[in-house]
Amino acid sequence: MTQPTLGVILNGATGRMGYRQHLVRSVLAIREQGGVELPDGRRVQLDPILVGRNEAKLKEMAQRHGLERWTTDLDNALSDDTATVYFDAQITSAREKAVRAAIAAGKHIYSEKPVAESVADALALARLADDAGVVHGVVHDKLFLPGLLKLRRLVDGGFFGRILSVRGEFGYWVFEGDWQTAQRPSWNYRSEDGGGIVLDMFCHWNYVLENLFGRVEAVTARAVTHIPTRVDEQGLEYPATADDAAYGIFELENGIIAQINSSWAVRVNRDELVEFQVDGTEGSAVAGLRNCRVQHRSVTPKPVWNPDLPATERFRDQWAEVPDNAEFDNGFKAQWEVFVRDVVAGRPHAYDFYAAARGIQLAEAGLASSAEGRRVEMTPLG
Repeated sequence: MTQPTLGVILNGATGRMGYRQHLVRSVLAIREQGGVELPDGRRVQLDPILVGRNEAKLKEMAQRHGLERWTTDLDNALSDDTATVYFDAQITSAREKAVRAAIAAGKHIYSEKPVAESVADALALARLADDAGVVHGVVHDKLFLPGLLKLRRLVDGGFFGRILSVRGEFGYWVFEGDWQTAQRPSWNYRSEDGGGIVLDMFCHWNYVLENLFGRVEAVTARAVTHIPTRVDEQGLEYPATADDAAYGIFELENGIIAQINSSWAVRVNRDELVEFQVDGTEGSAVAGLRNCRVQHRSVTPKPVWNPDLPATERFRDQWAEVPDNAEFDNGFKAQWEVFVRDVVAGRPHAYDFYAAARGIQLAEAGLASSAEGRRVEMTPLG
């Protein structure tokens, strides 16, 4: 039985996400396990071509991981007939042009989000990809996290009864760059470079809400820049022109109300960097990146409000852990495997560029709501 190989162009391989999550923890991890297993028992091996702007970094990275193919010339990589898939992890402002070139070259496209800087541009890319007959997908990694997989299990099993609300908390303190190095690149805080937490995180929140609870019909949001000045990678002070925190209320198609706070200017006082609490008529759950805790209606205590007496027990101790009941892989790697199987089968990827456009639509609506101080309704994109 022959083992097929897919050449994969990894553009933006030297960046934080491109290197850690997509090269090391996804593509190289898939290579080490012998490829992606197909339903017929065959395995598809991946053969990466690293693409980036810094020749020295690419050469060192390739040598470190025993890879032979790398280039600073994207056109050269796209002309390689052995490369079937193009992946993009560049900065947002550079993505659309490269994706268009990859579609023109007949490559299947997998991309970090947002896939473009506007809904119109994302829809244009989706239609171009459809016309070219290529499989297209965008990263929806959080759906593959253990905590949200457990949450999906609860939703599918009817644990909540009628779901009433979702409350999400995401974020951590990103150092300003003066006395400690920032954990995120400086372009994230410049709107002219495609930065901003709304454009970054509302795309995530859209697919989480859409796939677990229902389509977003309206949003009311407030986006702010809490830290107005930061220090970049060269040690130079620069004005932060992009929002670093956003507070949103999302109305879903089935009457569920979701509230999600997103911030790079908050110190963590929760069990995980992101947590979602879901409350329903029959039970509630709190899910993070890995864990999920529940409290069913039948065992819900009767809290009594008394500000004159200390609490007699820890409320978190009244919740039960949801068991794994399965082995969970890295979320990025898991979606890579799904995408590769879709490419081999020649079928559409569930999380395609149209899903990406809906995520950007929510980000645009959130920014409009904040700027205009109003509730913004969402027009279905399909």
